[in-house]
Amino acid sequence: MVRLLINRVMLAAITVAIVVTVVFFSVEALPGDACTAYLGRQAQGERLTTCQQDFGLDRPAVVRFGEWVANAAQGDLGQSMARQKSVNELIGYRLRNTAVLGVAACLIGIPLALLLGVFAGLRRDRWFDVSASSVAIVLMTLPEFVTGTVLLVIFAIELKWLPGIVIASATSPISVLLSGIALPALVLSSIMAAHILRMMRSSVIDVMATDYIRMAELKGVPFGQMVRRHVIPNALIPSINLIALTIAWMLGGVVITETVFNYPGIGRLTADAIGDRDLPLVQGIALVLAAIYVGLNLAADVLTLAMNPRLRTAIGRS
Repeated sequence: MVRLLINRVMLAAITVAIVVTVVFFSVEALPGDACTAYLGRQAQGERLTTCQQDFGLDRPAVVRFGEWVANAAQGDLGQSMARQKSVNELIGYRLRNTAVLGVAACLIGIPLALLLGVFAGLRRDRWFDVSASSVAIVLMTLPEFVTGTVLLVIFAIELKWLPGIVIASATSPISVLLSGIALPALVLSSIMAAHILRMMRSSVIDVMATDYIRMAELKGVPFGQMVRRHVIPNALIPSINLIALTIAWMLGGVVITETVFNYPGIGRLTADAIGDRDLPLVQGIALVLAAIYVGLNLAADVLTLAMNPRLRTAIGRS
């Protein structure tokens, strides 16, 4: 098991390295740079040359990438070109805000999805299963901006129950952010719940068809006890990785959701940084998000091993 974890950590490190490399040279290949975006119509002649020299953009991309990697290894993600602030500082507040939004979405979406998935699996092909599965499929197919726009029109414009946009700044206290977090959290949690519900439903159906569940039924084990002690724990195992992947997906989904609702998180900062060709900021965000993504997957693998004794035994024998 230790050897497996070491291999997974090494694979995670390679994945992060590939992501930051691809992001750096992809942004580098875009037309223009931070100076052209910053100077606008004045991006020409000596003014443009001076700006590029000040930012070090006149040097080869490979050299700048090597310097960035060396500094990032020491925890220094550099200086934002467009904002003239530390990338660490800019990402810190925005990541905190996105974490607040993500936790709120998870607290709503994950328990609801697991509960509905269990009921749908236990009532296969009945009206509840058909209704829940149909709604889940619709939510899975709709893009985030469509779901967000529909909820905004219904709850903010028509019913006027919830604020339509977040007017807090990136450095606002969490208590201020919570006042406008309901709609973006609902968007993320609804799509998250749809994916997890489908997986949990399928897992429950598979577990209910196993021989040991049938044997428990023949022995007269109470249905509620059988579901709590045998069905749910075994059905959760294949859902763990999906939950981790769904949370990791949410890191990408927040780019659109935060833009729709003007939420001051890491997603909106990413969109702004790409528009400004702010390479150090884009690269810093890519590194942080990639590390979170692979970290979630690694945690899911460890948790899956911990919950599945048979898998641990098989790995130990190998």
